[in-house]
Amino acid sequence: MKEIQLFINDMPVTVPPGSTVLEAAKAAGVEIPTLCHHPNLTNAGACRICVVEIKGVRNLPSACMQPAAQGMKVYTESDRVVGARQEILRLIIANHPLDCLTCESGGACKLQDYCYQYGVADTPYAGAVSDRPVLDCNPFIQRDYRKCILCGQCVRACAEVQGNFAIDFANRGFAAEIAAPYGEDLEDGGCTFCGHCLDVCPTGALQGKIGKGLGRAWQKERVKTTCAYCGVGCNFYLEVKDGKIVGVAPDFEAVVNKGHLCVKGRFGWDFIHSNKRLTRPLLRKDGNLQPVSWEKALSVVAEKLGEVKAEHGPDSLGFLSSARCTNEENFLLQKFARVVIGTNNIDHCARL
Repeated sequence: MKEIQLFINDMPVTVPPGSTVLEAAKAAGVEIPTLCHHPNLTNAGACRICVVEIKGVRNLPSACMQPAAQGMKVYTESDRVVGARQEILRLIIANHPLDCLTCESGGACKLQDYCYQYGVADTPYAGAVSDRPVLDCNPFIQRDYRKCILCGQCVRACAEVQGNFAIDFANRGFAAEIAAPYGEDLEDGGCTFCGHCLDVCPTGALQGKIGKGLGRAWQKERVKTTCAYCGVGCNFYLEVKDGKIVGVAPDFEAVVNKGHLCVKGRFGWDFIHSNKRLTRPLLRKDGNLQPVSWEKALSVVAEKLGEVKAEHGPDSLGFLSSARCTNEENFLLQKFARVVIGTNNIDHCARL
């Protein structure tokens, strides 16, 4: 089908049929604020912060839901649009704690960023304010629903990306909230603690408990790496502060996992700085384990393997590989067993 040409702030842009105004603006290099949109999720049009003005259209439609049309003229920062976004932000923060000074998401909160961008510091709307308790009864994720803006991104991420359906909207009106089935805790609703909901939450409603209080967003350096827990090879970013790992962030551009992680890759990084972690080979001498160099350790292993093979034959030895190794490392181990040692006694912990 023929591509569509429209105008974003009087700038021509061409997009494929079926594109939204939000996608067209992105193609034109124009940023439109969003609180409920994520490129990996379906559009919901829940937050309304992405409203735009379209010439000839009376109302202000949501850019994430409005289809692009041939010849359409869109204005993303007109007076009407800015005024509407300011009013939407005032409505949101009317039921939102303004504790940005101590909030864990300070510096990484889209609501905070947009209030700063549009000069919204307070709200004229008084009335009842949510007093829901902070849910802190699982080991990985803290849920502060006083800060939840009901954008639904966590619900869609859990359902559409992970396929777990562990959370959904519950109740209606002022009592509406995101909850696990029957109001139980997350693990009772089938949550696997992949943490994908943390990645899409635009406020401080969802926080990872491991790493909380260890640094603000602007204090952390991101270092791309590969997860060491299995051979899949998921990529992510280690968040580093003062030379120490303080968290994990997704890499949505990663070819292998597209930002998806399991509970191990997401939350199992704290072992790195444990004082119980073995960082050097140990060799038993006079009944006690003593640190030695890698060269010494490998020479002892080679010597002992040679002695066993010479005395009892190659089939007296067996080798067990690990799913935590890469495919290449596992290949080398089986090659070592079959060619160097001369035995087919090799197995893998994930075979069954």
